[in-house]
Amino acid sequence: MNAPAPVLEETTALAGLLERQRAAFLREGPPDLDARRAALEKLRAALLERRAALAAAISEDFGHRPSHETALMELAPSLNLIDYLRRNLRRFMRPERRRVGIHFQSGSARVEYQPLGVVGILSPWNYPVFLTLTPLATALAAGNRAMLKPSEFTPRTSALLAETLAGAFSAEEVAVVQGDARTGAAFCALPFDHLFFTGSTAVGREAMRAASANLTPVTLELGGKSPVVVARGGDLARIAEDVVYGKLANAGQTCVAPDYALIPHGEVEAFAAACDAAVAKLYPAGPTSPDYAAIANDRHFRRLQEMLAEAGEKGARIRLLGSRAQEAASRPRTLAPALILDATDEMKILREEIFGPLLPVVPYRGIDEAIAWINARPRPLALYFFGPDDADRRKLLARTTSGGVTLNGVLMHVAQDDLPFGGVGASGMGASHGPEGFRAMSHARAVFSQHRWNGTRLLRPPFGETADRILGFLLR
Repeated sequence: MNAPAPVLEETTALAGLLERQRAAFLREGPPDLDARRAALEKLRAALLERRAALAAAISEDFGHRPSHETALMELAPSLNLIDYLRRNLRRFMRPERRRVGIHFQSGSARVEYQPLGVVGILSPWNYPVFLTLTPLATALAAGNRAMLKPSEFTPRTSALLAETLAGAFSAEEVAVVQGDARTGAAFCALPFDHLFFTGSTAVGREAMRAASANLTPVTLELGGKSPVVVARGGDLARIAEDVVYGKLANAGQTCVAPDYALIPHGEVEAFAAACDAAVAKLYPAGPTSPDYAAIANDRHFRRLQEMLAEAGEKGARIRLLGSRAQEAASRPRTLAPALILDATDEMKILREEIFGPLLPVVPYRGIDEAIAWINARPRPLALYFFGPDDADRRKLLARTTSGGVTLNGVLMHVAQDDLPFGGVGASGMGASHGPEGFRAMSHARAVFSQHRWNGTRLLRPPFGETADRILGFLLR
């Protein structure tokens, strides 16, 4: 069955844009250190120039998002990563010397990190600036050109990003493609030299399937159910404030937000009371506070409402948090923060990533039970542990696998520019940030340089006694 003409036209246009970038890359060759730093500086200047407009566009797309939150969680981290790449770029680009075997001692070996060519970047709606510009910065640092497809669910922000980047780069360097899910599917099917996808696990599978037709390598930053483990004997007031902050930033629409809390048996009610006090402290005006974000779109808002209703219908206790939680309905797409107590595996809220201001609480009797609970589920993007017990902490780290970890805090491992960020299994593959991010968008080319004397010539036909002696040494 033939594809409809508009799909064919769109695919042809995207392919033409990719070919223009690839031809420019081959014509001009890999950019040197100065050119890469200049590209990063152009990106930095463009972001600073449009920072207020971008914050306003995000808030309009969401229905409401605090400008301080956008500055803290999108603009500042993007600038920090750009600065980190500029400072460390010479070191990242430097060839690495490697060892050679004893019988190759006359030669030398090194690894050179080459640009791949053209990188495709498909970014989501929840952090539309940070999750678009940080992979772009890494692609440019690695010497690549880039095509970007931002989310259609934040149309004003996507349009402003397209305008901003078009003012800083030529289309042969950086190009922004706008469109719906159909455009996204056509984008993923292009023969990029690398595809960087951030989004849901379900869509990530489709992106990887499309990329596989071209043997395009992929980085997948997905999500999953990131647990918080609270050890017995901790300061629940302090812990609850940290957990609540991580859960309610961007109204929970964060891929590394705590998705459920494992609380020692007998401390659930005390933890719930501490969370209630923490929400009242952080958002004294309730969910209509100017510091509390709205849910980004109607579809996601309905999904969260249905998830919460289903949990209540199946026996969970819903505990609204904060002194004025009932006022949430007075602002469009605003959902009051809530704990879900007595949740069970039959409920979607414990089976699916929540991506909202709802936190199920699961009691556990010992660290082995908490570990078993985590390991019975797909590997999460983030893991959080609070508590004074070093033995529990060591056991948890040794016997679980997650994309990253913050101890006695939340979210903070993502903000460390020199650490890799990425998932494992269902929460993703590959890494961004740090040296690992640079290398993910580079080709590590092995180079062996043979010097004048070449001992391997002694192992060429016709074989004789000398070859026998050398082989006897090698095979001892």
